[in-house]
Amino acid sequence: MPPSHSPIKASDLFVRALENEGVEYIFGVPGEENLDFLDSLRSSSIKLILTRHEQGAGFMAATYGRLTGKTGVCLATLGPGATNLVTPAAYAHLGAMPMLMITGQKPIKQSKQGQFQIVDVVALMKPITKFARQIVSANTIPSLVREAFRLAEQERPGAVHLELPEDIAAEMADGAHVFTPSQPRRPICDDKAIDQAVARIGTAKHPLLLVGAGANRKRVITALQAFVRKTGIPFVNTQMGKGVIGGLSEKYLGTAALSQGDYVHCAIAKADLIINAGHDVVEKPPFLMEHGGTEVIHVNFNPAAVDEIYFPQLELVGDLSASFQALTERLGRNPGHDFDTFENLRREVAAHIAENADDPRFPLCPQRIVADVRRVMPDDGIIALDNGMYKIWFARNYRTTQPNTVLLDNALATMGAGLPSAMMAAMLHPDRNVMAICGDGGFMMNSQEMETAVRLGLNLVVLVLRDNSYGMIRWKQDVGGFVDWGLEYGNPDFVAYANSYGATGHRVEATDDFLAILQGCFDKGGVHLVEVPVDYSDNKRVLIDELSVLTCKL
Repeated sequence: MPPSHSPIKASDLFVRALENEGVEYIFGVPGEENLDFLDSLRSSSIKLILTRHEQGAGFMAATYGRLTGKTGVCLATLGPGATNLVTPAAYAHLGAMPMLMITGQKPIKQSKQGQFQIVDVVALMKPITKFARQIVSANTIPSLVREAFRLAEQERPGAVHLELPEDIAAEMADGAHVFTPSQPRRPICDDKAIDQAVARIGTAKHPLLLVGAGANRKRVITALQAFVRKTGIPFVNTQMGKGVIGGLSEKYLGTAALSQGDYVHCAIAKADLIINAGHDVVEKPPFLMEHGGTEVIHVNFNPAAVDEIYFPQLELVGDLSASFQALTERLGRNPGHDFDTFENLRREVAAHIAENADDPRFPLCPQRIVADVRRVMPDDGIIALDNGMYKIWFARNYRTTQPNTVLLDNALATMGAGLPSAMMAAMLHPDRNVMAICGDGGFMMNSQEMETAVRLGLNLVVLVLRDNSYGMIRWKQDVGGFVDWGLEYGNPDFVAYANSYGATGHRVEATDDFLAILQGCFDKGGVHLVEVPVDYSDNKRVLIDELSVLTCKL
């Protein structure tokens, strides 16, 4: 006979299952349909982080997943609360961040309100999650929670969704049994494939390592660093692979910040073999394969998704860290490798990044902004980038020394995520310098979370780059030969705006004051907003015109 258990309220059982999974925080904006769940949460070990918008809650939960590898959890009510989680769901889904969304719903057994606020949230979430279910019985809660967490964290990680209707939350379950989380072992790539890869790397003359988003996992980072140290093979990285191997390495050639025509594309064109670590199709590809062209070894947890521009000749499928450990054991420095062109390119990139690092012009040019931020941030300092023109400049020019110190989104590439992502980083790492870097457009999309940051007592600097327009789209207008029209707007007084939330606002009015203001903010602690005007007039010249000349020379 199975052991008997005392009946337990469904919402209590749900919270107990979450505690069993090790949940520390739930971020959200509760509603009427969440009240049973909220009451159960009140007496639990889980801390509720009340945000000012569901987007803020979702972005924080996703970033928790990104930084810890554990599932971040967020909460919203039905209807508009749930639909406000759609963008964070897509953000986590495309960005491979484990996140569970819990939403409420009207009673499903009996309802007296017709279709008021009701949309089919489960159907809405299915295309942008790994798992989306409505809970229709209290007794199924333990198994559904366990399955949701398993799928959220399984490679490739992503978003999952559970809908808890109001009447189900209030009903009684038969017992309090929950499932013990399992720790599955990932399959290992077979030796034959490893041997084939070793042979191809050995016969190549100009091998190149490309580090993608899927390589940004704790154990993988260590294995890749060891591979580069032992083999001496140069590497480039995608935007979301940035920081996996430190940017101060003598083998680092640069970041693929642009889709084509950038410095790193010269290295890719020279390579006769690309070792593609953690390739993720959500990122814009830094190279397009051609039949008879450069060979590619695909090294990842999962097989390659083959299409007309990506069809690797060899695949190492299995645990990514184990694959690189096996390669490192069988490889060493190869005297037949020729990296002279890569070394020349590395010097060109270093010289280019140094240009305008001390430019005195005002408003500040992006190169000076990146250089001063790099000067003020310690090696373990974390910058969280929103989406805008500055993201390209930081991806190209900001050198990292430690993993996960540059948080950027090159998958969904949504605006509005920079501030909540930085808030999450500041919560997890209160002893480290954390900075949100936002354009004025992206900042205003979730600027109300400044109140949340102040309420949580975070140490956080929010850098707002002001150009009074949607700058990246204006750049695209310019490059595309369109008339500069329709993308300018007004802004509030950002200093007064920050002060109104209880933060401290600063305005940079001279270029030489910028670095000192940033340092002063970190020294004082608390939440600070620094408004700095930015001059994007270099965008086309540096990112398009000069690069086309360089590419032809190399």
